[in-house]
Amino acid sequence: MEEKKKILIVEDEAAIAELEKDYLELSGFQVETEGDGEKGLKKALEGNYDLLILDLMLPGRDGFSITQEVRSKKDIPILLVSARRDDIDKIRGLGLGADDYMTKPFSASELVARVKAHLARYTRLRDSGKEENEIIEIRGLKIDTTARRVFVNGEEVPFTSREFDLLAFLAAHPNRVYTKEELFQEIWKMESIGDIATVTVHIKKLREKIEMENAVKPQYIETIWGVGYRFKA
Repeated sequence: MEEKKKILIVEDEAAIAELEKDYLELSGFQVETEGDGEKGLKKALEGNYDLLILDLMLPGRDGFSITQEVRSKKDIPILLVSARRDDIDKIRGLGLGADDYMTKPFSASELVARVKAHLARYTRLRDSGKEENEIIEIRGLKIDTTARRVFVNGEEVPFTSREFDLLAFLAAHPNRVYTKEELFQEIWKMESIGDIATVTVHIKKLREKIEMENAVKPQYIETIWGVGYRFKA
């Protein structure tokens, strides 16, 4: 029998945490909850969890700092949830390494769908390491798609899993224009849920990392106004 995926929910509203836990357990996951940010961070770092669901506003320690510390030590999916709808919170959370951002209130079925999608993607990433290395090299940019490493002018640059997926996909399909909707579907694997503004945030992060000379006038990822983005070969 396949071992159940283990999820940690860090949420200070007990009713919400229990509802999320019930639905995820009904979907076949093993779930633990924690209501304090400091204790949640300790559990996330010490436990063998497959995915973390993290509220932003927590007693003891906020979700932003927990995301940053967990991401620096572990490569697991991190889903941020918050009642705050400000885009700046979403941009900040994704920039710190979160994989997704959900705004309360949301349906339990949406949460389960996103959890399954992120876990499936991480499983594919782990399995890809069994293949022979495939490398894309374009004008000083080297992308090792198997080892999931990126080098800019010989220097390795760190990427989150989702940033790497987006960069590798665009580089593997040079000179083709993709809309935000197409990229969201291709990389996030979710067609009807989520926010395509996430694509814009990730494109900005990619440019900051690979467009060393001038991120304002990118030489790799071009914006095709009114359409989408193109990787220039």
